[in-house]
Amino acid sequence: MLKALTIENIAVAKNISIELDSGFTVLTGKTGAGKTVIAESIGLLLGAKARRELVRSGENSATVTAIFSGEAEQGVFDENGEACMSRRITADGKSTAAINGKSVPLSALRDCCASLLSMHSQTETASLYDKSRHILLLDRYAGIEDEAAQFGEIYRRLSDKKEEIEQLKASLSDRTMMVDVLRYQLSEIDKARITDPDEEEKLEKRRKKLKSIEQVTKNANLVRRALAPSEKGASAAYLIERAAASLRQLSDVMEGAEEMADRLESYRIEIIDIAEQAADLTESEDCADPDRQLDIIESRLAAFSRLKKKYGGDLASVMEYRQDAAKKLHALECGDEHIEELEGEYKKIFAEAKEASAKLNEKRREAAKRLGAEVMETLSFLDMPKVRFYVEVHGTGGDEPFNARAADSVDFTVVTNPGEEPQSVSKIASGGEMSRIMLALKCAEAKKAGAECVVFDEIDTGVSGGTGERIGIKLSELAKGAQVICITHSAQVASCADHHILIEKQEVDGRSESHVREICGGERAEELARIIGGINITEKQRKAALEMLEKNKK
Repeated sequence: MLKALTIENIAVAKNISIELDSGFTVLTGKTGAGKTVIAESIGLLLGAKARRELVRSGENSATVTAIFSGEAEQGVFDENGEACMSRRITADGKSTAAINGKSVPLSALRDCCASLLSMHSQTETASLYDKSRHILLLDRYAGIEDEAAQFGEIYRRLSDKKEEIEQLKASLSDRTMMVDVLRYQLSEIDKARITDPDEEEKLEKRRKKLKSIEQVTKNANLVRRALAPSEKGASAAYLIERAAASLRQLSDVMEGAEEMADRLESYRIEIIDIAEQAADLTESEDCADPDRQLDIIESRLAAFSRLKKKYGGDLASVMEYRQDAAKKLHALECGDEHIEELEGEYKKIFAEAKEASAKLNEKRREAAKRLGAEVMETLSFLDMPKVRFYVEVHGTGGDEPFNARAADSVDFTVVTNPGEEPQSVSKIASGGEMSRIMLALKCAEAKKAGAECVVFDEIDTGVSGGTGERIGIKLSELAKGAQVICITHSAQVASCADHHILIEKQEVDGRSESHVREICGGERAEELARIIGGINITEKQRKAALEMLEKNKK
């Protein structure tokens, strides 16, 4: 169950912590006190969009943290049987998630929290008006969401294969022209003989060198003449050699003369090596005929430029285009055989889809009967005894055109008056009826799934006092097998709860802040009287509140 919920810096909730217990808990408070903040915070744990508007003005971030209790054997719980789920939102709208203090992807937090609690909101009630979502509710009740997702993957493969076949057939209709075009493109690219995607960069560097070859040759020759030995005898190497020889002649009268001569000899050898490297520059192929080499490079770079304009922004893209074109040409030249091969693959996937769809259809029809009966039983208790509720599954799961949900569509239909034909709830149900239908669906789902924690946000919208009491009784019954938490505006619903938490808004340092506390006894009766009576509470309303509490204790 959900043991505690802590909310920091979300709207008016600067720092609130709610301790929760098993059974049926209600949360009430005046409009704007912070009830919506609590609902949105739980929604954040379930993966709702992190809107930066949620972060309290002036704060850098907001955090919602939930502590769940469970069996230690279940992977997410520690040795103490606790699991901590949290989500943080920054003022710029970024979001991070954590489980037991360890950062995780938001999808992991969403899936983990969804396995621990189920939440009903007004948005979900509104989803009943969208017929396309009825199949999602039925699949969830039937416990076949994973099977439906697996079919979705089969359907994706089937659609991709069909599109591949259609594209190939379309290309084959203009086969002769396309073959000629592709052959020309391949020939044009192959003439360039591109083997290195970096060749263009290398050629540009070489072109730059060739354009400055005259200056290179001049300086290289100057270095060679200044350093290397020559017949004229004026080079650095010649002068150092003469100096070293003279030092050796002074060895008898000059201490260290031999060592100095050896050092000069080393310098001479190094200088000759430098001169030879400079000479190599003047003897390279580029220096031999720089104009011819430059013409060759310019021609190749021009060819690369033409190819890039046609087939890609760089040589790597041109090479990739060439590979794709070769594959397309091969497919066109062997098109008929390839179509037969693809159609064979399509038939196999179609058979797989047909089998999976038939199984889903059968499970949906079985679940539809059970769900319809359970919902009608609950609706009868909720002051809708004459309403007939049906879950209609359209489709056979056979050879009908498939969609992402197999060959089926689902419609929740009702008969509100005897003798009338069933019509979709999206067309005829009122707001109050929708709330009760959704409650009946959630009760059936919770019963089937064995949910341990169910959260309702204003499930009593649009219903009168007597019906509100029946909703409270139904939630109380549901709480016998699960922890039920309900945010409500109904005194009748609140009077049925085991625990009552009051949400209040107070002014602290000139700013509004939400605070929560559990109430009981006289305080609880006073809160119920406020809900019944509004601004001016009468003794009659207080008495009615006490009678509600006494009645539901029994």
